Amino acid sequence: MLKTFLFGILLGVAVAAGALYAVPVVDQHREVSFVSVAPNGGNRESFHINIPVDRIMVGTAGQTSGLPAGLDWPQDEILAGVGAELFKVRNARDVVIGIAARSVAQEPDANIIDWVLHFPARGTLFVNMEPEPREGGHRIGRLRTGTDEFSTLTGFVAERWVSDTSGEEDAPSGRIELSATYVGAAEPEPLE
Repeated sequence: MLKTFLFGILLGVAVAAGALYAVPVVDQHREVSFVSVAPNGGNRESFHINIPVDRIMVGTAGQTSGLPAGLDWPQDEILAGVGAELFKVRNARDVVIGIAARSVAQEPDANIIDWVLHFPARGTLFVNMEPEPREGGHRIGRLRTGTDEFSTLTGFVAERWVSDTSGEEDAPSGRIELSATYVGAAEPEPLE
């Protein structure tokens, strides 16, 4: 009887593993990536966020609007200079391909600006931006780390604001353009 019981458990595990292999639990849709070769080597990919259409949430200390109903921004003193925004991210065909979070921490000596971009079925990027915009109004940030297909890449991301000049009534006020340049494979850092 014990042998039949153990055989039943092993058979059940084998059937479950086979079923999970044959029919994945999650089959995420992946939009086509529009990647081009950068002149200095590596690859370049562009994304954009239409404002205010693609803004999901914005939160800062003392804020009374822009947050989902029932959500209050923490009033902790340590978060007094911290703000966060959530966005939908679009590709060159204007299709939503992921989400992004931008956080800004205002410090007495400098601002800290970080982006986290997540693309289902591809992975996540973490980018630390320069606090001050360069000439021309764009910021450059360094790709600090990533997951999945971005896990071994290094590179840079440029951020710039482009105002809408179409004059159309239902046009967004502008868009945030993000241009990522992946310049090479990184050696994985050893875990400590």
